[in-house]
Amino acid sequence: MFEKVVEIGLLFDFYGKLLSTKQYQSIELYYIHDLTLSEIGEQLNISRQGVYDLIKRAEVSLYKYEKTLGLVEKFENNRLKIKELKFLLEKLKELVNINDENKTIFENINLIIEQLLKNNQEVR
Repeated sequence: MFEKVVEIGLLFDFYGKLLSTKQYQSIELYYIHDLTLSEIGEQLNISRQGVYDLIKRAEVSLYKYEKTLGLVEKFENNRLKIKELKFLLEKLKELVNINDENKTIFENINLIIEQLLKNNQEVR
């Protein structure tokens, strides 16, 4: 269940604004705020079953958007490539003579990599 919560949360971050208002609210209340179906139903003024159906339709839509657009997959691939760059930079440091000029270059590259990783964390 925890994996699904994380997966839906990530899909919601990328595609949530494409959902209808009620679908958006139901996913947000259920997965982000951890409300029960009954509590959500009270807030949205619909039945518990209506909330369940709304959430299931929203989930289907989120998965469909990902299948069509693939933004989450691209995001994850980029994140892994950035981590690999960081690893390779560290290996390269071991092989290269570190003088002041090289040290500055390595520090600048590392700073850019750290900024990219931070930007990726903000999306998640």
